[in-house]
Amino acid sequence: MKYLSQFLESLSAERGCSLNTLQAYEKDILDFDAFLKGKCIRDIQKIDIQNYFFYLNERAIAASSRARKLSALRQFFNFLTQEEIILNNPILLIDSPKQDRLLPKILTEEEVLTLIDATEALSTHEKARLLCLLEILYATGMRVSELVSIHLKTAIIALKTAQEKGTAAFIIKGKGNIERLTPLTTSALNALNEYLKIRKIFESGIKTQVWLFPSRSTAGHLTRQRFGQLLKSLALQAGIHPQKVSPHVLRHAFATHLLHRGADLVSVQKLLGHADISTTQIYTHVIETQKQKLVFEHHPLSESKKNSRKA
Repeated sequence: MKYLSQFLESLSAERGCSLNTLQAYEKDILDFDAFLKGKCIRDIQKIDIQNYFFYLNERAIAASSRARKLSALRQFFNFLTQEEIILNNPILLIDSPKQDRLLPKILTEEEVLTLIDATEALSTHEKARLLCLLEILYATGMRVSELVSIHLKTAIIALKTAQEKGTAAFIIKGKGNIERLTPLTTSALNALNEYLKIRKIFESGIKTQVWLFPSRSTAGHLTRQRFGQLLKSLALQAGIHPQKVSPHVLRHAFATHLLHRGADLVSVQKLLGHADISTTQIYTHVIETQKQKLVFEHHPLSESKKNSRKA
Protein backbone atom coordinates (compact mmCIF):
# COMPACT_ATOMS: atom_id res chain seq x y z
CA MET A 1 0.00 0.00 0.00
CA LYS A 2 1.28 3.44 -0.96
CA TYR A 3 2.55 5.63 1.94
CA LEU A 4 2.67 2.67 4.34
CA SER A 5 6.47 2.68 4.57
CA GLN A 6 6.49 6.42 5.34
CA PHE A 7 3.90 5.89 8.05
CA LEU A 8 5.92 3.10 9.68
CA GLU A 9 9.09 5.20 9.49
CA SER A 10 7.33 8.07 11.28
CA LEU A 11 6.14 5.73 14.05
CA SER A 12 9.66 4.44 14.52
CA ALA A 13 11.32 7.86 14.48
CA GLU A 14 8.78 9.95 16.38
CA ARG A 15 7.27 7.43 18.83
CA GLY A 16 10.04 4.87 19.12
CA CYS A 17 7.70 1.97 18.37
CA SER A 18 9.23 -1.49 18.65
CA LEU A 19 9.76 -3.78 15.66
CA ASN A 20 6.92 -6.02 16.89
CA THR A 21 4.53 -3.06 17.00
CA LEU A 22 5.55 -1.89 13.53
CA GLN A 23 5.07 -5.38 12.09
CA ALA A 24 1.61 -5.61 13.68
CA TYR A 25 0.58 -2.24 12.17
CA GLU A 26 1.91 -3.27 8.79
CA LYS A 27 0.03 -6.58 8.86
CA ASP A 28 -3.28 -4.94 9.83
CA ILE A 29 -3.06 -2.20 7.22
CA LEU A 30 -2.08 -4.64 4.46
CA ASP A 31 -5.07 -6.80 5.42
CA PHE A 32 -7.33 -3.78 4.95
CA ASP A 33 -5.66 -3.00 1.62
CA ALA A 34 -6.21 -6.59 0.44
CA PHE A 35 -9.90 -6.35 1.35
CA LEU A 36 -10.22 -3.17 -0.76
CA LYS A 37 -8.20 -4.83 -3.54
CA GLY A 38 -5.68 -2.01 -3.72
CA LYS A 39 -8.19 0.85 -3.96
CA CYS A 40 -6.49 4.25 -4.22
CA ILE A 41 -5.92 5.71 -0.75
CA ARG A 42 -7.50 9.03 -1.76
CA ASP A 43 -10.70 7.29 -2.86
CA ILE A 44 -11.35 5.42 0.40
CA GLN A 45 -14.61 6.45 2.06
CA LYS A 46 -16.21 5.82 5.44
CA ILE A 47 -18.41 3.11 3.88
CA ASP A 48 -15.29 1.18 2.79
CA ILE A 49 -14.04 1.06 6.36
CA GLN A 50 -17.48 0.07 7.67
CA ASN A 51 -17.72 -2.73 5.10
CA TYR A 52 -14.30 -3.98 6.15
CA PHE A 53 -15.37 -4.23 9.79
CA PHE A 54 -18.67 -5.87 8.82
CA TYR A 55 -16.55 -8.41 6.95
CA LEU A 56 -14.36 -9.00 10.03
CA ASN A 57 -17.43 -9.40 12.20
CA GLU A 58 -18.91 -11.98 9.82
CA ARG A 59 -15.67 -13.94 10.03
CA ALA A 60 -16.06 -13.97 13.84
CA ILE A 61 -12.84 -12.01 14.36
CA ALA A 62 -12.59 -11.22 18.09
CA ALA A 63 -13.60 -7.74 19.23
CA SER A 64 -10.10 -7.22 20.67
CA SER A 65 -8.53 -7.97 17.27
CA ARG A 66 -10.99 -5.68 15.49
CA ALA A 67 -10.20 -2.92 17.98
CA ARG A 68 -6.47 -3.37 17.30
CA LYS A 69 -7.02 -3.19 13.55
CA LEU A 70 -9.13 -0.06 13.94
CA SER A 71 -6.40 1.54 16.04
CA ALA A 72 -3.83 0.81 13.33
CA LEU A 73 -6.06 2.26 10.60
CA ARG A 74 -6.96 5.28 12.71
CA GLN A 75 -3.31 6.16 13.20
CA PHE A 76 -2.57 5.55 9.53
CA PHE A 77 -5.35 7.85 8.33
CA ASN A 78 -4.38 10.47 10.93
CA PHE A 79 -0.87 10.38 9.46
CA LEU A 80 -2.21 10.76 5.92
CA THR A 81 -4.31 13.75 7.01
CA GLN A 82 -1.43 15.44 8.85
CA GLU A 83 0.82 14.99 5.83
CA GLU A 84 -1.98 16.43 3.63
CA ILE A 85 -1.97 13.29 1.49
CA ILE A 86 -5.76 13.17 1.97
CA LEU A 87 -8.03 16.11 2.72
CA ASN A 88 -10.79 14.32 4.65
CA ASN A 89 -10.23 11.62 7.24
CA PRO A 90 -12.77 8.82 6.54
CA ILE A 91 -12.22 7.06 9.86
CA LEU A 92 -13.14 9.94 12.20
CA LEU A 93 -16.72 8.80 12.84
CA ILE A 94 -16.03 5.06 13.04
CA ASP A 95 -16.78 3.71 16.55
CA SER A 96 -14.53 1.22 18.27
CA PRO A 97 -16.02 -2.28 18.68
CA LYS A 98 -17.29 -2.92 22.19
CA GLN A 99 -15.41 -5.60 24.05
CA ASP A 100 -15.42 -7.13 27.48
CA ARG A 101 -12.27 -6.69 29.46
CA LEU A 102 -11.16 -10.23 30.22
CA LEU A 103 -9.23 -10.96 33.37
CA PRO A 104 -5.70 -12.18 32.59
CA LYS A 105 -4.77 -15.81 33.07
CA ILE A 106 -2.49 -16.36 36.03
CA LEU A 107 -0.64 -19.17 37.76
CA THR A 108 -0.69 -19.70 41.50
CA GLU A 109 2.52 -19.32 43.48
CA GLU A 110 2.57 -23.10 43.89
CA GLU A 111 2.26 -23.65 40.14
CA VAL A 112 5.17 -21.29 39.42
CA LEU A 113 7.32 -23.17 41.93
CA THR A 114 6.25 -26.47 40.35
CA LEU A 115 7.39 -25.16 36.95
CA ILE A 116 10.74 -24.15 38.40
CA ASP A 117 11.17 -27.55 40.07
CA ALA A 118 10.36 -29.30 36.77
CA THR A 119 13.59 -27.95 35.23
CA GLU A 120 15.45 -30.55 37.33
CA ALA A 121 14.47 -33.20 34.76
CA LEU A 122 16.25 -31.37 31.91
CA SER A 123 19.83 -31.81 30.73
CA THR A 124 22.40 -29.69 32.58
CA HIS A 125 22.73 -26.89 30.02
CA GLU A 126 19.02 -26.82 29.07
CA LYS A 127 18.09 -26.68 32.75
CA ALA A 128 20.51 -23.81 33.40
CA ARG A 129 19.16 -21.72 30.52
CA LEU A 130 15.45 -22.33 31.11
CA LEU A 131 15.78 -21.89 34.87
CA CYS A 132 17.58 -18.58 34.28
CA LEU A 133 14.82 -17.41 31.93
CA LEU A 134 12.09 -18.45 34.39
CA GLU A 135 13.73 -16.90 37.43
CA ILE A 136 14.41 -13.58 35.70
CA LEU A 137 10.91 -13.40 34.24
CA TYR A 138 9.20 -14.19 37.54
CA ALA A 139 11.53 -11.83 39.44
CA THR A 140 11.01 -8.86 37.14
CA GLY A 141 7.73 -9.28 35.23
CA MET A 142 9.49 -8.30 32.00
CA ARG A 143 7.78 -8.47 28.65
CA VAL A 144 9.02 -11.54 26.80
CA SER A 145 10.58 -9.39 24.06
CA GLU A 146 12.58 -7.57 26.76
CA LEU A 147 13.66 -10.83 28.36
CA VAL A 148 15.00 -12.65 25.31
CA SER A 149 16.89 -9.56 24.12
CA ILE A 150 18.83 -8.84 27.32
CA HIS A 151 22.41 -7.91 26.52
CA LEU A 152 25.21 -10.09 27.92
CA LYS A 153 26.93 -6.94 29.21
CA THR A 154 23.80 -6.03 31.20
CA ALA A 155 23.84 -9.41 32.95
CA ILE A 156 27.55 -9.26 33.74
CA ILE A 157 27.19 -5.78 35.26
CA ALA A 158 24.23 -6.98 37.37
CA LEU A 159 26.26 -9.88 38.79
CA LYS A 160 29.23 -7.64 39.53
CA THR A 161 26.95 -5.15 41.31
CA ALA A 162 25.40 -7.96 43.34
CA GLN A 163 28.85 -9.13 44.47
CA GLU A 164 29.80 -5.61 45.54
CA LYS A 165 26.52 -4.39 47.04
CA GLY A 166 24.47 -7.52 47.70
CA THR A 167 21.63 -6.44 45.38
CA ALA A 168 21.31 -5.77 41.66
CA ALA A 169 18.85 -4.81 38.95
CA PHE A 170 18.56 -4.70 35.18
CA ILE A 171 17.99 -1.40 33.40
CA ILE A 172 15.45 -2.32 30.73
CA LYS A 173 14.42 -0.22 27.75
CA GLY A 174 10.73 -0.93 27.22
CA LYS A 175 7.94 0.44 25.03
CA GLY A 176 8.61 3.91 23.68
CA ASN A 177 12.31 3.49 24.57
CA ILE A 178 11.45 4.29 28.20
CA GLU A 179 13.96 2.88 30.66
CA ARG A 180 13.00 1.29 33.97
CA LEU A 181 14.77 -0.51 36.80
CA THR A 182 13.90 -4.17 37.42
CA PRO A 183 15.38 -5.53 40.68
CA LEU A 184 16.58 -9.14 40.71
CA THR A 185 15.88 -11.66 43.46
CA THR A 186 18.66 -13.71 45.02
CA SER A 187 17.38 -16.86 43.30
CA ALA A 188 17.34 -15.06 39.93
CA LEU A 189 20.93 -13.91 40.45
CA ASN A 190 21.97 -17.44 41.41
CA ALA A 191 20.29 -18.87 38.32
CA LEU A 192 21.97 -16.20 36.17
CA ASN A 193 25.36 -17.01 37.64
CA GLU A 194 24.93 -20.76 36.97
CA TYR A 195 23.73 -20.14 33.42
CA LEU A 196 26.70 -17.93 32.56
CA LYS A 197 29.01 -20.84 33.42
CA ILE A 198 27.61 -22.89 30.52
CA ARG A 199 26.33 -20.10 28.22
CA LYS A 200 29.08 -20.66 25.61
CA ILE A 201 27.41 -23.97 24.68
CA PHE A 202 24.62 -21.94 23.08
CA GLU A 203 27.11 -19.75 21.15
CA SER A 204 28.13 -22.57 18.80
CA GLY A 205 28.03 -21.34 15.22
CA ILE A 206 26.96 -17.82 16.24
CA LYS A 207 29.15 -14.85 15.37
CA THR A 208 27.79 -12.24 17.75
CA GLN A 209 28.27 -12.40 21.52
CA VAL A 210 25.98 -9.47 22.30
CA TRP A 211 23.01 -11.36 23.73
CA LEU A 212 22.56 -13.12 27.06
CA PHE A 213 20.48 -15.84 25.38
CA PRO A 214 22.16 -16.38 21.97
CA SER A 215 20.60 -18.50 19.24
CA ARG A 216 20.80 -19.04 15.48
CA SER A 217 17.66 -16.98 14.86
CA THR A 218 17.76 -13.99 12.52
CA ALA A 219 17.90 -11.65 15.50
CA GLY A 220 20.78 -13.62 17.02
CA HIS A 221 18.99 -14.29 20.30
CA LEU A 222 16.36 -16.73 21.56
CA THR A 223 12.99 -15.94 19.98
CA ARG A 224 9.75 -15.30 21.85
CA GLN A 225 8.16 -18.22 20.03
CA ARG A 226 10.92 -20.67 21.01
CA PHE A 227 10.79 -19.61 24.64
CA GLY A 228 7.02 -20.11 24.58
CA GLN A 229 7.50 -23.63 23.22
CA LEU A 230 10.03 -24.45 25.93
CA LEU A 231 7.61 -23.24 28.61
CA LYS A 232 4.72 -25.35 27.31
CA SER A 233 6.95 -28.42 27.17
CA LEU A 234 8.04 -27.74 30.75
CA ALA A 235 4.39 -27.32 31.80
CA LEU A 236 3.61 -30.83 30.49
CA GLN A 237 6.48 -32.24 32.54
CA ALA A 238 5.19 -30.35 35.59
CA GLY A 239 1.66 -31.71 35.19
CA ILE A 240 0.21 -28.28 34.35
CA HIS A 241 -2.00 -27.84 31.29
CA PRO A 242 0.22 -26.15 28.65
CA GLN A 243 -2.57 -23.74 27.67
CA LYS A 244 -2.27 -22.20 31.13
CA VAL A 245 1.40 -21.36 30.65
CA SER A 246 3.08 -18.69 28.53
CA PRO A 247 5.68 -15.96 29.09
CA HIS A 248 2.88 -13.39 29.36
CA VAL A 249 1.05 -15.49 31.97
CA LEU A 250 4.22 -15.46 34.10
CA ARG A 251 4.30 -11.67 33.77
CA HIS A 252 0.71 -11.65 35.04
CA ALA A 253 1.70 -13.97 37.89
CA PHE A 254 4.54 -11.64 38.91
CA ALA A 255 2.16 -8.67 39.19
CA THR A 256 -0.70 -10.52 40.88
CA HIS A 257 1.51 -12.24 43.45
CA LEU A 258 3.19 -8.94 44.38
CA LEU A 259 -0.17 -7.22 44.89
CA HIS A 260 -1.50 -10.20 46.82
CA ARG A 261 1.44 -9.90 49.22
CA GLY A 262 0.84 -6.20 49.83
CA ALA A 263 2.79 -4.32 47.14
CA ASP A 264 1.26 -0.97 46.17
CA LEU A 265 -0.26 -0.47 42.74
CA VAL A 266 2.03 2.40 41.66
CA SER A 267 5.19 0.40 42.38
CA VAL A 268 3.88 -2.58 40.40
CA GLN A 269 2.95 -0.22 37.55
CA LYS A 270 6.53 1.05 37.40
CA LEU A 271 7.99 -2.45 37.55
CA LEU A 272 5.79 -3.61 34.68
CA GLY A 273 6.51 -0.51 32.60
CA HIS A 274 2.83 0.41 32.20
CA ALA A 275 2.29 3.96 30.99
CA ASP A 276 -1.25 4.05 32.42
CA ILE A 277 -2.07 2.79 35.92
CA SER A 278 -5.49 1.63 34.70
CA THR A 279 -3.66 -1.16 32.84
CA THR A 280 -2.15 -2.32 36.12
CA GLN A 281 -5.47 -2.13 37.97
CA ILE A 282 -6.74 -5.21 36.13
CA TYR A 283 -4.63 -7.29 38.54
CA THR A 284 -6.56 -5.97 41.53
CA HIS A 285 -9.71 -7.31 39.85
CA VAL A 286 -8.05 -10.72 39.60
CA ILE A 287 -7.35 -10.72 43.33
CA GLU A 288 -10.89 -9.60 44.17
CA THR A 289 -12.30 -12.40 41.98
CA GLN A 290 -10.08 -14.91 43.78
CA LYS A 291 -11.28 -13.66 47.16
CA GLN A 292 -14.93 -13.93 46.12
CA LYS A 293 -14.34 -17.49 44.91
CA LEU A 294 -12.61 -18.34 48.20
CA VAL A 295 -15.59 -17.11 50.26
CA PHE A 296 -18.14 -18.80 47.99
CA GLU A 297 -16.38 -22.16 48.15
CA HIS A 298 -15.29 -22.23 51.80
CA HIS A 299 -17.57 -20.03 53.93
CA PRO A 300 -19.89 -22.23 56.05
CA LEU A 301 -22.99 -20.24 55.01
CA SER A 302 -22.19 -19.97 51.29
CA GLU A 303 -24.72 -21.31 48.80
CA SER A 304 -22.44 -24.18 47.77
CA LYS A 305 -22.07 -25.33 51.40
CA LYS A 306 -25.80 -25.04 52.11
CA ASN A 307 -26.63 -27.06 49.00
CA SER A 308 -24.18 -29.78 49.97
CA ARG A 309 -25.79 -30.04 53.45
CA LYS A 310 -29.25 -30.38 51.89
CA ALA A 311 -28.03 -33.15 49.63
